[in-house]
Amino acid sequence: MGPEGRHAIVIGGGASGVLLAFQLLKTSPPNFRVTLIEKRSEIGRGLAYHAGNPEHLLNVRVSNMSALPDDPEHFWTWLCARPGGPQCPDPYCFVPRQTYGDYLAELIAPLKARDGAQGLTIIRDECIAIQENASGVTVALAEGAPLTGTLAVLATGHDAAASRLPRHADPWASPADAGIDSNATVLILGTGLSMVDYVLSLLRHGHQGRIVAMSRRGLLPRAHRRVEAMRLGEGEIPFGARIGVLLSWFRRRIAIHVAEGGDWRSAIDAVRPFTQRLWQELPPESRRRFLEHARAWWDVHRHRTAPEVEARIAEALSTGRLTVIPGKLVTVVPNTDRALVRYRRRGRSELSELEIGAIVDCTGIVRDPGASSNPAVRSLLDAGHARIDPLRIGIDVTPDCAIVDRLGSPSRRLYAIGPLTRAAFWEIIAVPDIRQQCAELAARIRNRDP
Repeated sequence: MGPEGRHAIVIGGGASGVLLAFQLLKTSPPNFRVTLIEKRSEIGRGLAYHAGNPEHLLNVRVSNMSALPDDPEHFWTWLCARPGGPQCPDPYCFVPRQTYGDYLAELIAPLKARDGAQGLTIIRDECIAIQENASGVTVALAEGAPLTGTLAVLATGHDAAASRLPRHADPWASPADAGIDSNATVLILGTGLSMVDYVLSLLRHGHQGRIVAMSRRGLLPRAHRRVEAMRLGEGEIPFGARIGVLLSWFRRRIAIHVAEGGDWRSAIDAVRPFTQRLWQELPPESRRRFLEHARAWWDVHRHRTAPEVEARIAEALSTGRLTVIPGKLVTVVPNTDRALVRYRRRGRSELSELEIGAIVDCTGIVRDPGASSNPAVRSLLDAGHARIDPLRIGIDVTPDCAIVDRLGSPSRRLYAIGPLTRAAFWEIIAVPDIRQQCAELAARIRNRDP
């Protein structure tokens, strides 16, 4: 280590960036500093935990949301220490997303108070380019002067898609801010967790018009139940098998458990500790088949809603406030203040029509990095410092999170964490997985040679 110490530049100040910065600095390593670059005004919230609708609940129970893998009760303890207490009876509950944003902000606050040479610096700006050289990295900013560091870590989280559809409303803004007519029909593309949140926002803002959600299969997220994971030995799992063999085994295992009086959720939760290894040992063609044919089914069973949210959506469905259509959007023809949507229902050849006042794209994140609008990601791809994985769901990284360049060589100074690394880890979008990834990468960075 040189006399000037080491400097890690973390690009992205959402949950992933905060968790990594905390792990890098929690032991107060000497002559080590971290700069966190985030263009939003608040640190730790990102798209997931911004201050918004208090009815938007976490889809993971409190007991699994500790920021620290070695202290599983950390979040619950923090909740209990708040004025008024945790507002729920035990750690098996689901709190507002904005509350978790508060938690992350408080987690990082003590690090900002340290000496700048051995602590955290936060820069409100946007990273527009990253360059690696023999001695370190240089990070260009949209407004400020370039930064130099020992290494850089991409922690940019989910890349929200920019819609070009007519009558489009921002899914991350409130319906009121988006200017949605409260009596108009609203079409939501996608039927996953983002759709669920937006329906709750519409209802909270008194929307009176029809709400229609559409996706290829029309599948809705299942809900959590108070169940424990069943026992599943590592030796039982057919690691390395083709996807057909693996899914047949899993269905049989679930059927046996349910026949014995168990809940399918227990089986899904039991396999969770092994999902990254299962993905990594799947043959490449099996990965492709999983994404094309089984991913939607996995998502609605694996990424579940809070029971309270399930009840709200069930009520909206039963009263006709919400309609779910399995189908595909074909055309959108705008007129003065509405638009005519033509779509094809699943299994049918003829087109159906729907007049709408707004379209909200809740199909989720940009899954193809080649379509990313993030300038930091684009700069690495354009310069050949990174490459897209063969399935085009993430950038290539090693098991140690090092970014792989165009020629297949892993970097010693460029890393990535969180959703960008889904090609290597698959299950890497939820806090329980990201916190472990951050702890392991931070330990490697602290212990490596300069």
